[in-house]
Amino acid sequence: MSSHLDVLGTTGLAIVSLMVAVWLLSLVLGNASIVDIAWGFGFVVVAAVSAIVGDGNDERSTLLVVLVGIWGLRLSGYLLWRNWGEPEDFRYQSMRRRQGPKFPIKSLLTVFALQGAVMFIVSLPVQLAMTPTTPDLGVLAAIGVLLWAVGLFFETVGDVQLARFKAQPDNAGKVLQQGLWRFTRHPNYFGDFCVWWGIWLVTAESGDAAWAVIGPVLMSVMLLRVSGVPMLERSLTKRRPDYVDYITRTSAFFPRRPRSTTH
Repeated sequence: MSSHLDVLGTTGLAIVSLMVAVWLLSLVLGNASIVDIAWGFGFVVVAAVSAIVGDGNDERSTLLVVLVGIWGLRLSGYLLWRNWGEPEDFRYQSMRRRQGPKFPIKSLLTVFALQGAVMFIVSLPVQLAMTPTTPDLGVLAAIGVLLWAVGLFFETVGDVQLARFKAQPDNAGKVLQQGLWRFTRHPNYFGDFCVWWGIWLVTAESGDAAWAVIGPVLMSVMLLRVSGVPMLERSLTKRRPDYVDYITRTSAFFPRRPRSTTH
C-alpha cells in the first residue's frame, strides 16, 4: 500500500525532471516564456503521477485527474496558441538584459525552480488525496465540482472574449469592457481561484488532504497579491490610457455589477 511520502517523492521528482527539461529547451529556443506554457501541463503530470503511485479511492482519483487534466491542458493549449511565433515575454527580456551571461542560471533558479516549487505546493491537495481509500465521493465533492465548473467557465469564456477583442485591429490600445470583463477586470484569474478551491473541496472529503489547504491559499495569494492582478495592473495602467477609468468602475477580481460613474 502506497503512502503519502511515496506519492510526494515521486511527484517531486517528476516536477524537477519536467522543469529542468523545459529550462534546457528554453536555452535552445532562447525563449524563457515557454515556462508559462508548461505551467498548466505540469499540474496534469502531477495529477497523473499521483494517481498512478497512489492506491486510494478509484473514483476520487479519476475525478481529480479529469478535473486537473481539463484545466491544465486547456490552459497550456491556449497559451501555446497565443504565444506561437511571438517574441519572448517582456518580463523575461528585461531579466535577460539585466543578468547578461548569468541569465541561464538565474532563470533556472528564479523562474523554473520557483514555478516548480509553487506547482508542488499548490497541487498538495491532489497529491494527498490519492492515497486514502475512504470515504466515497459525497456532497462536498459535488460542491467542489460545481465551483470548479464556474472557474473553468470564467477562464475559458474570458480568454475567448479577449482573443476576439484583440483580433480586431480597431481595438488596438483599447480596453475590453464587455462580456465577463464588464463584471471583473480579471475573469481568468477569478476562474483560476474558483478552480483550485473547487479541487480542494473534492480532495478535502478524503480527510488527509483537507490539511493541504495551503495549496489553494498560495494560489489565491499569488493571484491577488503577487504575480497575478498587481503585476498585470501596473503594466496595463501604463499601456492603456482608458484603464484608469476602467478601474474606477469595474471590480478587480470578484465579479459584481460595474459602478456608475455618473453623479
